[in-house]
Amino acid sequence: MGTGHYFWAIFYFTSLCSASLANNAKINFREKEKKVLDQILGAGKYDARIRPSGINGTDGPAIVRINLFVRSIMTISDIKMEYSVQLTFREQWTDERLKFDDIQGRLKYLTLTEANRVWMPDLFFSNEKEGHFHNIIMPNVYIRIFPNGSVLYSIRISLTLACPMNLKLYPLDRQICSLRMASYGWTTNDLVFLWKEGDPVQVVKNLHLPRFTLEKFLTDYCNSKTNTGEYSCLKVDLLFKREFSYYLIQIYIPCCMLVIVSWVSFWLDQGAVPARVSLGVTTLLTMATQTSGINASLPPVSYTKAIDVWTGVCLTFVFGALLEFALVNYASRSGLNKANMHKENMKKKRRDLEQASLDAASDLLDTDSNATFAMKPLVRHPGDPLALEKLRQCEVHMQPPKRPSCCKTWLSKFPTRQCSRSKRIDVISRITFPLVFALFNLVYWSTYLFREEDDETF
Repeated sequence: MGTGHYFWAIFYFTSLCSASLANNAKINFREKEKKVLDQILGAGKYDARIRPSGINGTDGPAIVRINLFVRSIMTISDIKMEYSVQLTFREQWTDERLKFDDIQGRLKYLTLTEANRVWMPDLFFSNEKEGHFHNIIMPNVYIRIFPNGSVLYSIRISLTLACPMNLKLYPLDRQICSLRMASYGWTTNDLVFLWKEGDPVQVVKNLHLPRFTLEKFLTDYCNSKTNTGEYSCLKVDLLFKREFSYYLIQIYIPCCMLVIVSWVSFWLDQGAVPARVSLGVTTLLTMATQTSGINASLPPVSYTKAIDVWTGVCLTFVFGALLEFALVNYASRSGLNKANMHKENMKKKRRDLEQASLDAASDLLDTDSNATFAMKPLVRHPGDPLALEKLRQCEVHMQPPKRPSCCKTWLSKFPTRQCSRSKRIDVISRITFPLVFALFNLVYWSTYLFREEDDETF
């Protein structure tokens, strides 16, 4: 008998469970969502113009937590000093008026696509130049309402933001570009923005930039005070490092090659005037074109950039090589003129000596054959001034010769005649120009590669 009662009890309980499961299977939770939305957002029940209350229903400011997901960074413009970024922007806050029954955990959240149905923070990007939403195929935006009244707003947007740059170290520089978000109308008494705890900013993996590398980023607060009150503000600073390899290949190596090519004129013959002039003028014009092309890709700033120092010195070296040829040409022509004058003087002196010899010979023929010649003594007295002079000359010749220096020895290989001065200028230029240019490279790279930026805040 007891066994029969136990069997019927199990049968009854099983029937109740089956009926309950059947009833649950017939429930349409989408209809439940509609009823819940109509219940919490119905006419006269929710006013989107009124901000939510503070923490725990107090009259304090509404707390809105922000987080970002950087999807891509398209361009960073040096001329316009701006950068373009595409990101997923998320806001989360609590509105106790939107609480609802989750039907024993079966309704995890409600989804809306119309932002005007609920209260929204009046956030704006303070350094924005241009921006737009994405509407393909549908607007990329959603609002999720959780049972406890928490609201999550997510949207995908593309922004062009201002980025003031310091180009003193260009192209060896680092730039800090900010993304600033602030409240437009609600003061900190009514609305406060906070970064989401944990990881407020995420960046897509394998972020590729053509000329920059994103080294790191930092989140911070930037509340501002105006005549109308204090407004909450958030910012994220992105540190970009410029890729130097591009500029090394496109600017620095070609400029070095132009400077070295201008030195080829030092090894050409002095008489090859067309070759040396065309080489100097061509390198000078090419260097000027290179400089103008570099400046065209940069904004006109009032200070000197690192690239300006490099191109300016390279242009000076090329111009100096052209001036060196002008000096060589002048020295060569001056030496030829003096050599011609010297030859004319020697010819004139030779003619005068020949004329004097002919006159002396004619005088000897006319002298009396009985004339006597006065003989001068062979022995000089101690007080004779001629003997003292000879003695001084002997002492000078007996002194040991001084050892010449290395520079004098090297320069002594080239004669000091007027006609060889131009050759000496070429030889000195072959050594001086490369040494000075190598010294400039040493100073330039040691100065700009190991110099820290004053404006770097990380």
